[in-house]
Amino acid sequence: MNERDSEAVAAQLVAKGYSLAPDVDEADVILLNTCSVRDSAEQKALNKMNAVSGRIRKERSNVVLGFMGCMAQSRGEELIDQLPDVDLVIGTQKFHRTADFVDDLLSGRRDKIVDTEEEQGSEATIREHLVNGNTPKKSVTAFVSIMQGCNQYCTFCIVPYTRGRERSRTIEGIVAECRELAAGGVKEITLLGQIVNSYGKREISIKDGKSAFVQLIEAVHEIDGIERIRFTSPHPKGYGDDLVEAYVRLPKLVEHAHIPVQSGSNRMLKLMHRGYARERCAELIGKLRNNDPAMGIGTDIIVGFPGETEEDFQSTMSLCREIEFDNAFIFKYSQRRNTPAADMSGQLPEEIIESRHARLLELVDKIRARKLSEQIGAELEVLVEGPSRRNSERLEGRTRCNKIVVFEGSERHIGQIMKLRIVETTNTTLYGDPAILNLN
Repeated sequence: MNERDSEAVAAQLVAKGYSLAPDVDEADVILLNTCSVRDSAEQKALNKMNAVSGRIRKERSNVVLGFMGCMAQSRGEELIDQLPDVDLVIGTQKFHRTADFVDDLLSGRRDKIVDTEEEQGSEATIREHLVNGNTPKKSVTAFVSIMQGCNQYCTFCIVPYTRGRERSRTIEGIVAECRELAAGGVKEITLLGQIVNSYGKREISIKDGKSAFVQLIEAVHEIDGIERIRFTSPHPKGYGDDLVEAYVRLPKLVEHAHIPVQSGSNRMLKLMHRGYARERCAELIGKLRNNDPAMGIGTDIIVGFPGETEEDFQSTMSLCREIEFDNAFIFKYSQRRNTPAADMSGQLPEEIIESRHARLLELVDKIRARKLSEQIGAELEVLVEGPSRRNSERLEGRTRCNKIVVFEGSERHIGQIMKLRIVETTNTTLYGDPAILNLN
C-alpha cells in the first residue's frame, strides 16, 4: 500500500513539473512515506530523517523535508516538535494535496504544514501512476487502490486509527483506471486495500450470490489487455465461497492467495480479536488447494504476542508444518501505543520473542526452500517484468503463483508471458534456463 501511495505522490509532483532526483543529496524535496505497523519502522523513519536533515540543512536550508503516511497521521505536530527541521507532515487522507503543499513551502507562502484531517472521498483521489521514474518506458504491472481504511480493530494493530474506517471506490472508477493502465501496456493488476476483500461491503449489494469484491474482480477480468489479477492485503474472514470459486471460474485471477493467519493458537487469535479459529484457516486453504494443488499460499504470523506461552507458539509451529506455506512473513510483536494489546498483561521479554522468531523463521525458510527445489525441471508461465533487482544483466518475472524467476534474456522479452524451464533454485528464487527456450 505504501509503495502505491509513494508512486502516486511522485506522479503528482512530476505532473507539476518536478523531476525525480538521482540522489537524496541533490533533491530539493525529500519525503519519507512512513509505516506504523511496527515500532521498528517508525524508529527507522525517524533516524533516517534525523540523519538526512542533519546533513542536508548544513548545505541547503531551503530543502523541503516531510513525513507522509501512517506515522505522520498518528503523530502529527509531534513530529515537528521532535524534529524542528521537518516542514511537512501529511496524513493518510491527504496524499493528493502533497504537490500543492510542496509548492506553498518552496514559494514561501507557508512555513510549516501539518494536515492529518479526515477528508470525505479521499479513497478516490489518488490514481496517478509513475512508472520507472520520468522515462516513457511503462511497467507491465501496476497497483490499483480500491479502498482505504479498516474496521477490524485487531488488538495489536494501529491501522484503523491511522487509515480510518473502510471506504470503497466505485467499481466504475476502478475499471476506468484499469483500462487506462491496460492501454499503457500494463498486463497485471494488483488490487490494494487495507482489508481488500472487505471492498464495497457497505456500498455495493450482493448480486447473484457474489460479494462486491468478486463483482469487482469480474469487471476487471473483462478488460482487454489485462492478463493477470492479484490482490492484497486480505483477511481470512473475507474469503467466502464466492471468492474461492472465483479462482476456478476466472482464469485471469492467478493461483496465489495470501491468508494472514497471525497465529496457530486459538487462544491467541481470540486475544488478537481476529474473528476466526485456526480450523477456519486450515479449511479455507484446503478448499483452495483442492481446487488447484499448485495454489501458492502466503501468510503473516506474529510471534511474542502478550500472553503467548510456549504451547501457543508450538501451535503456530504445528500449523506451519501442516499447511506448508509457500511464503510467510514472520513478525516480532511490537507494542503500538493506543492499541488494546499494548496494555495487556503478559508482555514478553525481548529475548523470548527473538528466540521464537528465529525458530519459526528457520522452519518456514526450510519449507519454502524445499518447495522451491521441487520446481526444478518444471516449465512455468512467467510474466517478465524487467531487469533483475540483484543482477541487471538478467531479467526477472513472476509465476502465477507469485514465485520470482530469474533468467538471461533481452529487453524484447519484457512484458511477455512465456514459459521457462526451472533448472536451479535458491531459498527465495527460481532460475530458468534460456538455452532450452532459445532466448538469446
